[in-house]
Amino acid sequence: MQTASPSLPLAEWSAAISTQEMALRLGGGAAAIERQHAKGRLTARERIDRLIDPGTSPLELGIFAGHEMYDRFGGAPAAGVITTIGMVAGRRQMIIANDATVKAGAFFPATCKKVLRAQRIAFACKLPLIYLVDSAGVFLPLQEDVFPDEDDFGRIFRNNAVISAAGIPQLAAIMGSCVAGGGYLPVLCDKLLMTEGSGLYLAGPALVKSAIGQEISSDELGGAKMHASISGTIDYREANDEQCLARLRSLVGQSAPDRDEPVPPFSKIQAQAPARQPTEIYTLVDPSSPRGYDMRQVLETIVDAATWNEFKAEYGPTILCGTARIGGYAVGIVASQKSRAITADGQLQLGGVIYVDAAEKAARFVMSCNQDQLPIIFLQDTTGFMVGRDSEHAGIIKAGAKLVSAVSNSRVPKITVLVGGSYGAGSYALCGKAFDPRLIFAWPSSKLAVMGAHQATQTLVDITANSQKKNRADEASADTEQAQLAQLREEVRASYERQLDARYAAARGWVDAIIDPARTRDVLIESLAICTRTVSEEPYKLGVFQV
Repeated sequence: MQTASPSLPLAEWSAAISTQEMALRLGGGAAAIERQHAKGRLTARERIDRLIDPGTSPLELGIFAGHEMYDRFGGAPAAGVITTIGMVAGRRQMIIANDATVKAGAFFPATCKKVLRAQRIAFACKLPLIYLVDSAGVFLPLQEDVFPDEDDFGRIFRNNAVISAAGIPQLAAIMGSCVAGGGYLPVLCDKLLMTEGSGLYLAGPALVKSAIGQEISSDELGGAKMHASISGTIDYREANDEQCLARLRSLVGQSAPDRDEPVPPFSKIQAQAPARQPTEIYTLVDPSSPRGYDMRQVLETIVDAATWNEFKAEYGPTILCGTARIGGYAVGIVASQKSRAITADGQLQLGGVIYVDAAEKAARFVMSCNQDQLPIIFLQDTTGFMVGRDSEHAGIIKAGAKLVSAVSNSRVPKITVLVGGSYGAGSYALCGKAFDPRLIFAWPSSKLAVMGAHQATQTLVDITANSQKKNRADEASADTEQAQLAQLREEVRASYERQLDARYAAARGWVDAIIDPARTRDVLIESLAICTRTVSEEPYKLGVFQV
């Protein structure tokens, strides 16, 4: 993975990510696309383009899934599956489409994780799902990491059943291969379509012959005509991809229309333009600057003008809390403040660090948002909680626990954006992936890890060097030892820097998408439209709360 220079301007970070995304959208490449066309089939992206409403902009999730994780197998761009939220016949749908140009649409571990994440988002937001099935099943060289566990292949089918029982519509269209255990996915959906030339069976012709000695053609064993007229498994038999997609659009168009407004008690009014142009983010934020930046100015590119009401503005200055509207949606905002501040008692507080007062303020504000039924937007750029004698004596762990508890038990939708650093327990307290954000995004320059590269490198080098010294029989010269230590430090630093990269996080599903900072407002507006479709019926409750 090529990590961008720390001094790269924010706009150039975004351009570099955009270029990589264009390459990932080619899936298995030009030759694989031609092979798909030669079968008379569209690619997964072509199918989605024809399925969604013209002129609308879908929100794609997980395009970097599996990035550089499976290079020894030739790679798996976007983990061989596309997950996107788009408008179909005027209704928002979660679309999950196998990309047959990538290893015949086989499921890698990251593929399972990506599909499960899409199902989880759809379930939480009551989004109908459309599955475009074209997959050879489990990628056998990695079957032990795909097949058996609770976050593996079988969980997808369990989710199909639970989603259906919850009354959330699921449509599936078999548009290629659908074999073995993967056959359960479409059959567990509400409506099932299948194109001519596709195959649906628990075991293909070769396996049938091997297992029981029976010779049979693919169409006779599990073709569309057989399943339409003999087994009765499918509901609609279509001649080709185009007719199948047209049928899907027709079926979706006959379902209940989307609400124009969020579900009460969430509220939305006429949107107002932000006070600053969103592209000003590029000049307001310099990822390499040690001076930081003023998050209030960044918020002026995101929130509707004149709607920001800051909560406890003079207290706990390293976290900004307040209510506002984004695209007309009423929200609460919890954001790291990256500029230094002097407290009322004359103490200097470093930007991005969570102090006792900031943690307690944020915990109180999260509780207030739950009382007022306001979705919460978290903007993370934190180095973590303050350490040292004074901080420990003041009860930093206790204050952090309050914030973690408040966020963990929050019942309103949470949306998180990694603007810069997302380090250590600060990542937890500001609603990292483990704390159930409905959606989580990252700017290209963001970093996600237990600690910063400098601190981690020094710690790892010290541990490794001490271990090597204990195991070494002879004492090396001082010059040799220093040279070895310098080489070790560089190797550790390079490895750790690679793991800090936003693409590393996106490859593993720790964030849903890497977004252009100038599109933060647009992405949040679309996310709020998705997340305010449903309200939790559970009351907001807290357990043991340290005081």
